[in-house]
Amino acid sequence: MALNLIRKFVASSLLFMTAASASAETFVFTAIPDEDETKLVERFRGVADYLSEQLDVDVRYIPVKSYAAAISAFRNNQVQLAWFGGLSGVQARRLVPGSEAIAQGVEDEAFQTYFIANTSTGIEPVEELAELEDQLRGKTFTFGSKGSTSGRLMPEFHIRETFNEAPEDFFGRVGFSGNHTRTLRLVESGTYEVGALNFQVWEKELENGNIDTNAVQVIWETPAYPDYQWTIRGDVNERFGDGFKARVKEALLALDDQELLESFPRSGFIPASNEDYEPIRKTAEEIGILD
Repeated sequence: MALNLIRKFVASSLLFMTAASASAETFVFTAIPDEDETKLVERFRGVADYLSEQLDVDVRYIPVKSYAAAISAFRNNQVQLAWFGGLSGVQARRLVPGSEAIAQGVEDEAFQTYFIANTSTGIEPVEELAELEDQLRGKTFTFGSKGSTSGRLMPEFHIRETFNEAPEDFFGRVGFSGNHTRTLRLVESGTYEVGALNFQVWEKELENGNIDTNAVQVIWETPAYPDYQWTIRGDVNERFGDGFKARVKEALLALDDQELLESFPRSGFIPASNEDYEPIRKTAEEIGILD
């Protein structure tokens, strides 16, 4: 009896140690939930399979429910790599010393936000935001996520800079949709009269025939700014071996699966650094999002 108990204990202990070892060898990453979850899961499972093959380690993608959750997972070492927006990347790297932005999409060097309006407002496209002051004042307006660069930080910056007022003072009602796709749908349906979203989401949905252009249109485009990037923790070499960080970067830069790239959508990835996102940090400090 005692011998059997000992054998069971040893067996369960070995099973636990094997599971723990497997877990320790799994490279885990996440991404900010800027679009519908089903789209993100499909995209990033493809990235996980690609990285696993390139790095010869088990790679797993875990979805999160909010931008804040993505940052927390990175901070707590639940994930070692993340696809962040400009602002969320700045926030995460501030919390994890030694972490680095290592790659960005070709399009992320010069990203844009589109301001869109329901056509029932009668607002037409303009070159300068200031031209819309009278037409926008008092309208209902939705941002995306509170932690979004393209869906909140940059549009709020331009609203404050152009109209010299906080959004909640300038508009009749201000909301936060949670992600870019939802912003598009809320303005398209007329739930909000005006909104701001990532230009890539608009262009992709337009190309796929998923926008009723009789109901919603782009009315203004922001100047370009740096946005999305892959950020990695600084301690990955200690856990996965010397040179692992460089191998991850090399794998991301070499990603050339067109179907996978189109799902982002990006034409490819190029090197990035923390310094590239200094304009985002400074803007966030200016409008009080970062201390």
